[in-house]
Amino acid sequence: MSINELKSRVENDQVLVLERSFDAPRDIVFKMFKDPEHLKHWWGPNGWELPVCQVDFRPGGTWHFCMKCMDQNQGEYYGMESWGKVVYKDIIEPELITYTDYFSDAEGNIDETMPSSEITLEFIDVDGKTKLVNRTEYESAEALNKVMDMGMLQGITETWNRLEEHLKEVK
Repeated sequence: MSINELKSRVENDQVLVLERSFDAPRDIVFKMFKDPEHLKHWWGPNGWELPVCQVDFRPGGTWHFCMKCMDQNQGEYYGMESWGKVVYKDIIEPELITYTDYFSDAEGNIDETMPSSEITLEFIDVDGKTKLVNRTEYESAEALNKVMDMGMLQGITETWNRLEEHLKEVK
């Protein structure tokens, strides 16, 4: 696997597993996921920014955020906002983060019409580089298919490409 190739597979029809290696130490990659000042630089697909990013990084804490399309070339998506809310479950620094991921509104109210997911991020040290394994479990195959149809795989690929670029800047 090349350093920035995203590998994906589906397990049991409702678990999406993503793997990618980053050319940065594990503690640095982990920090990118907990610090709002870093998240603002890379979270979201190309052309999207994070104008709202409120993080309470602890078990039981939340991350409430807004992704906004700032790229006029994205046509109908330009100006669109996508709100999310994360509720952290377990944090073992710099190895593991587990959380529930929800779609929400600007006030942080969970959107029950959209699929939520249980996410495990595993940060594995490989000779000074970091292998990131993201396991996302949905309540059903239909819920997984719904987010896949929304372009989630392309979005996460672009997001992790942006993370790779940000890591080069902070090293």
